[in-house]
Amino acid sequence: MTSPAGPSGGGASGPERLKLLAVTACPTGIAHTYMAAEKLMQAAAELGVDMKVETQGSIGAENVLTDNDVREADGIIIAADKEVDRERFAGKRVLSTGVADGIHKPKELIERVRTAPVQTGTAPAGGGAGSGGGKERSLAYKALMNGVSYMIPFVVVGGLLIAIALALGGHATAEGYATTPGTFWDHLFKIGVLGFTLMIPILSGYIAYAIGDRPALVPGMIGGFIANSGDLYDSKSGAGFIGAIVTGFLAGYLVLWIKKVKVPKVVQPIMPIIVIPIVATTALGLFFIYVIGKPISWVFESLTSWLSGMTGTSAILLGALLGLMIAFDMGGPVNKTAFLFGTGLIASGNYAVMGMCAAAIPVMPLGQGLATVLRRKLYSEQERDTGMAALFMGMFGISEGAIPFAAARPAIVIPANMLGGAVAGAVAGVAGVGDHVPHGGPIVAALGAVSGVVWFLIAIAIGTVVTALTTNALIEIKARRDGPAAPAGAAAAEPVLAGVGAGAGAGPVTAAGAGAGGTAVRTQAAPAAAGAAVAEAGPEVLSGYLTARTVRTELASDTKEAAIREMAEMLASTGNVRDVDELVRVALAREAQGTTGLGESIAIPHAKTDAVLRPTVGFARSSEGIEWGALDGTKARLVFMISVPEAAAGDEHLRILALLSRKLMDADFRERLGSAPDGPAVLEVLSEIR
Repeated sequence: MTSPAGPSGGGASGPERLKLLAVTACPTGIAHTYMAAEKLMQAAAELGVDMKVETQGSIGAENVLTDNDVREADGIIIAADKEVDRERFAGKRVLSTGVADGIHKPKELIERVRTAPVQTGTAPAGGGAGSGGGKERSLAYKALMNGVSYMIPFVVVGGLLIAIALALGGHATAEGYATTPGTFWDHLFKIGVLGFTLMIPILSGYIAYAIGDRPALVPGMIGGFIANSGDLYDSKSGAGFIGAIVTGFLAGYLVLWIKKVKVPKVVQPIMPIIVIPIVATTALGLFFIYVIGKPISWVFESLTSWLSGMTGTSAILLGALLGLMIAFDMGGPVNKTAFLFGTGLIASGNYAVMGMCAAAIPVMPLGQGLATVLRRKLYSEQERDTGMAALFMGMFGISEGAIPFAAARPAIVIPANMLGGAVAGAVAGVAGVGDHVPHGGPIVAALGAVSGVVWFLIAIAIGTVVTALTTNALIEIKARRDGPAAPAGAAAAEPVLAGVGAGAGAGPVTAAGAGAGGTAVRTQAAPAAAGAAVAEAGPEVLSGYLTARTVRTELASDTKEAAIREMAEMLASTGNVRDVDELVRVALAREAQGTTGLGESIAIPHAKTDAVLRPTVGFARSSEGIEWGALDGTKARLVFMISVPEAAAGDEHLRILALLSRKLMDADFRERLGSAPDGPAVLEVLSEIR
């Protein structure tokens, strides 16, 4: 049994170094969470105390405390304004307080935890990492993103290992492009296949986990495996990643429903580890086998029969149809139907149908990878990295490289993939391209398995470009949806941070433009005036979201409301904001929920709205300070404003807030930021944010 930790003390050999843990969390899980963590770490270092802090932010728990951490700890500080699960801290001294105390009284908390009460074995009801509420749409979106984020490493590792094995040890066979059994490259290939085998259950399992916590992980993963394999419901290909998304959500919400069932107290301890997983897994598995699986199998057979009757139709029509099917679910039943149809005709000497399929197969990963290269600002850093891996996989005909993009934005990516696939298939069909092996991508052309190589590569290139351009266009259209028409000049703005109608001598937007008529952006011709934003290029800050154009060395405003409008207009000068008034309204509505004045003379107003086309961050200083309602009573002198689109940003703004909050707890950084003489010097200091 773990004994309660007592106060730090010394024996004959002198005092031992105190080991403390902490958990920080605020209702929104954004800035205060990370500020409190940073302050506690700084105070611990000054006092000679070992400290590890777990942050429970909106982007998930980070630096999670392990069982070993808890076992060795002398005490735990919980600085949180929402419920935190304390069950794991049973037998330890636990001091629970608000997140503000973690920011403003870190040393006091470290002293007080030494005499804090010992946590009993029963945690307060309602605790748990998954609590925190939020709108249903937000929960579903975060669950999907959670599944995608855990799936991506499996896609990348599996896909790249397969590609390497095929590139260095593969050869064309009657069954497809393969490695020689028993060789080193064959073993490497099979390891990659295992990665692909696991990625679909991982996607399903972690979608379920994000909704129903640990009890939902097993039913989610098993449900995803059942959906993907198809063996249990007589399907040759399974339901693919679309089926995994369905099973993930079904498992998560099923577990949530089971948790609400009232059970005897004696049964409660085994509910999350035995009863809920067994009941949910059984119910979901049987439901998929007997209710969902049979229709999937029927659709597979019907599609195959339908295609068999189309071999005499126009090559353009057949190629477009096969391309649509190949691109639809990237390994699912529709994809496999088209692929197996083409494979079956190779034996009869008809290579044209497989040629159509082979041209469409690489379009999805190549198109999504190209999209991230063409419009980098539309994608997170993780998506850009995944895009590079997708480009590599696409060269080897591994269409699954596009699955992370399709899972994250199905309504955007799947139609774009299908359009590009249809174009590639149609071009290959009309050109009479033939593929002699059941595989696709440029790799089969390199190995001499394709007739009409030039047109084959042209078909792939055209389809890839169509997919990339369509994907990026649909992302921007979705960002504009339900918003007013963009101001003149904004519609033509490129995603790079450029001004709206700004000539060589144009300056930034000023506060004088506020309310000057609708959402029109007014510019000032004197960039050297006080408060002007710097127009010169500078170092990249926060993935390029903050640039020289969005830095102001002195705010003209003296109230919070005016400062938010002034900064919103500064952000609009980049062309990334279509409606200044709406951006201001959303930012002020966020302030009404709770001040973004974080203390230490810092304020970080932020807004998530479709009035913004892409993530944009601004920074401004106020020498006099602006009253922002900070808990420590300080006026805001360093103000960051973060604006992100509702549809396309994901959790990017939360990552930005976390980075800013941590760095701004460094007193030396704040001092240098406040004393930097001009805009370029400010940017140089800000470039330290990592």
